[in-house]
Amino acid sequence: MKYLIVGLGNIGPEYHNTRHNIGFTILDAFANASNVFFADKRYGFTAEVKLKGRTLLLLKPSTFMNLSGNALRYWMQKEKIPIERVLIIVDDIALPFGTLRLKPKGSDAGHNGLKHIQEILGHSNYNRLRFGIGNDFPKGAQVHYVLSEWSEEEAAKIPERAEQAGEIIKSFCLAGVEHTMNAYNNK
Repeated sequence: MKYLIVGLGNIGPEYHNTRHNIGFTILDAFANASNVFFADKRYGFTAEVKLKGRTLLLLKPSTFMNLSGNALRYWMQKEKIPIERVLIIVDDIALPFGTLRLKPKGSDAGHNGLKHIQEILGHSNYNRLRFGIGNDFPKGAQVHYVLSEWSEEEAAKIPERAEQAGEIIKSFCLAGVEHTMNAYNNK
């Protein structure tokens, strides 16, 4: 059984440690903990993790955030992975920093990566793991905020939060979205 775990972000060193790239950061930590490496493939960087009889295909799209749906569609079709076994990891300004929230569906909440995914899929019924980045920015400065680097205090907490996100990914693949939501949301 295959799962597609997609971390949203932007390619390029200038985006590496930014809030908007938390999806890439989480997948990097998950791959590192699993002793696997990403390979440069069509529409993104991929790695495979084996987990109790399941194959997790990790994907960091190389399409830039606003075209993330193209990479998702390609890899879902290529690997024949149904939408129920897809998990999108995304930053969320509506959640306090470090909050992890799993949802089986929802709006794009103004996130351009999710907006493009919904355009490509034609619906919003897909699993997403939202990572809270907070909203400590003045009116009109949202773009600068999400594309800026973590504060020193936030950066120090990222490894622990990424590890927790990894546990959520594993639970999603082994126990399903409902059980994982009950176990991890609001923790």
